[in-house]
Amino acid sequence: MRRDDFLKTLAVFAAAGSLPLAARAASNFKMMIPANPGGGWDLTGRAFGKALQEAKVADTVTYDNKGGAAGALGLAQFVNGSKNDPNALMVMGAVMLGGIITGKPPVSLDKATPIARITSEYNVFVLPSNSPFKTMQDVIAQLKKDPGSVKWGGGSRGSTEHVAAAMIAQKAGVDPSKINYVAFRGGGEATAAILGGNVTIGGSGYSEFAEYITAGKMRPVAVTSEARLPGVDAPTLKEIGIDVVIGNWRGLYGAPGITPEQRKALTDGVLKALATPAWKDALKKNDWTPAVISGPAFDKFVDDEFASLRAIMAKSGMV
Repeated sequence: MRRDDFLKTLAVFAAAGSLPLAARAASNFKMMIPANPGGGWDLTGRAFGKALQEAKVADTVTYDNKGGAAGALGLAQFVNGSKNDPNALMVMGAVMLGGIITGKPPVSLDKATPIARITSEYNVFVLPSNSPFKTMQDVIAQLKKDPGSVKWGGGSRGSTEHVAAAMIAQKAGVDPSKINYVAFRGGGEATAAILGGNVTIGGSGYSEFAEYITAGKMRPVAVTSEARLPGVDAPTLKEIGIDVVIGNWRGLYGAPGITPEQRKALTDGVLKALATPAWKDALKKNDWTPAVISGPAFDKFVDDEFASLRAIMAKSGMV
C-alpha cells in the first residue's frame, strides 16, 4: 500500500472511532488521589481507573496518593502539576469542601475543572469490638458527662464525620467546640486507630469499615442517613433522638486550563466509564450509591454544597 493510501485508511478508521490501538496515540491518564492509601478516595480512584481502562478511554492509569489537609495538599499538587493536561483527573468530594472552609488553603478548588459527581454515601459510626460502650446512646451519655473524654476519629478537619460529630454534640446539648476530634490523613490511619482503641468512636463511609464489621472487629452503632442502610445493623441518629442527617459524596475534577472541548471529551469519557461492568461491580462491592451529575448541574451543585456546609459548620461552632 502506498503511503498516501495508508494515511487515507487511517483517517477513515479515526473518523469511525475504530483506529487500531497500535496506530493511535496512547491515552495515558493520571489519577490524583488526595489522601493516603486505604480510604474512600483511594478506593474510588483506583476502582474508577480500572473502569476507564475497561471503557477503552484510557490505555494506562497511574495513581498518585498525596494525603493531608482534607485533600488540600493533593489539590495544590494537582493544580500546579497538571495544567492543560486533558488526561488528568482528581478524586474529590464533600470532605475537600469542608477542609477548604476550615483550612482556607492557598490553592482553592476553583482552580481545577469540575467534571462529575459519581457516588454518594452515608457515614456509619463504629466502636471497636472491645469498647466498654455498646451503643451510640452510651457514647452520647459520656459526651454529656465529659465532652473531652470521647475521642472521635475520622478524616481531616471539615470531613463529613467531623461535621456530623459536631452536629451530634449540638443536638445533644453539648458545646460543639468542646468535642475531642482526632483527624487522620486517610481512612487506613483512622481504621487502625479505631481497631487499636486509640479513639473512642470512629466515623466514615460503610465501605471503609465493612470487612471489619463483618469480621466482628467493629460494632456499628449509628448511621447518618434518613433511613436505615441495607445490610448495616445500626439505627439512624434520628431513631435515637438525634436529629442529624448528613451524606458524603465523591466526584472528579479535571486539570486547570483545559479547553471546553477537552472538558467535554473528558466528561464523555468519565460517563462512559461509569457504565462499565467494572464500575458497577465496584458500586456493589463497596455499597456506593450512584449519584451522577455532570456539566453545569455539577458546577451548581458544588457551589450549593459550599454554601450549605458553611452554614452547617458555622452553626455547629466549627468556623
